[in-house]
Amino acid sequence: MTITAGLDVGGAHLKVALVEDGRATEVRQIACPLWQGLDKVEAAFAEAAPLLAQASRFAVTMTGELSDLFPDRETGVRTLVTLVSSKLGDGVRFWMGQKGDFGSADAAVRNHGDVGSMNFLATATLIGRKLSDAVLIDFGSTTADIIPISGGRPVPRGLSDAERQTTGELVYTGTTRTAVMGVATRAPFDGQWVNLAREYLATMADVRRILGEDLAEIDQHATADGKGKSRAESITRLARMLGRDASDGDEAQWQRVAAWLREEQLRSITDGAFQVLSARALPDTAPFVAAGIGAPDAAVVATRLGRQVVLFGELAGASENARRSSTHCAPAVAVALLLDAA
Repeated sequence: MTITAGLDVGGAHLKVALVEDGRATEVRQIACPLWQGLDKVEAAFAEAAPLLAQASRFAVTMTGELSDLFPDRETGVRTLVTLVSSKLGDGVRFWMGQKGDFGSADAAVRNHGDVGSMNFLATATLIGRKLSDAVLIDFGSTTADIIPISGGRPVPRGLSDAERQTTGELVYTGTTRTAVMGVATRAPFDGQWVNLAREYLATMADVRRILGEDLAEIDQHATADGKGKSRAESITRLARMLGRDASDGDEAQWQRVAAWLREEQLRSITDGAFQVLSARALPDTAPFVAAGIGAPDAAVVATRLGRQVVLFGELAGASENARRSSTHCAPAVAVALLLDAA
């Protein structure tokens, strides 16, 4: 039986999904800090080798071309297409989002604008084959995609990042990697508003650890200070954002600060969803499909807007053991399923 591998080559992670007989059976997210050099991609592919060895067909999408390793997106696409092809062979197929189909490596290089940062269209296209009307919220480590689906097809008003950052369809905030200074300029502490340091001292992963979330599987990158990932260490980092030491407050106080910061982040995604819905007259019954490592928070946004929630892994029909990871790595699963059905 043919096994298809879907890959999402990002700027921070390599995501790999195996699909067999129309079902995702195994999915992995591998740290790949592309901004540190192409050797990180080489290392990620080496780690993924046992998975990839099981597949005979390969579907690829990417956002890694946005990395500041490259001078521009075209160079990024060309470099990554060449590297991926050297690993997977000439038969690898690249998702060409605007065309809604796959192309060869040569076609991907010639049409770099159809290839770079089109992973959201793969996920939304697959959802459109399952649901006539819906809204995708893919809340990942770095960004949140909010994509309307109408009549069984994605209908975003923007396609490029520049366009989508104006339409509400791309909210540049992430579950773990986003710096706290990118979420808020102040926070409440001990009855006062405190202006936050505009320094890379703490991330939203710290915020979520302080709130008791288990990020062991999904937070794969170094902390802001290069130290550990305990709750106490996260509190120390967050306290610095307020010009304080951890001992200047008790745990409950720091949890309240963290809760407010999470709320501020969710508010920005909720605003994006309101903007998207204001431009598309979707039925009230159209559900939100939650994806990404931040799917639980995406579900919170959907509930606030009075919408039903469907997890991507369930909608995609992933096997039970791969359902959660399929939700986390939706574009990789989507390109694998789309090529598998082609």
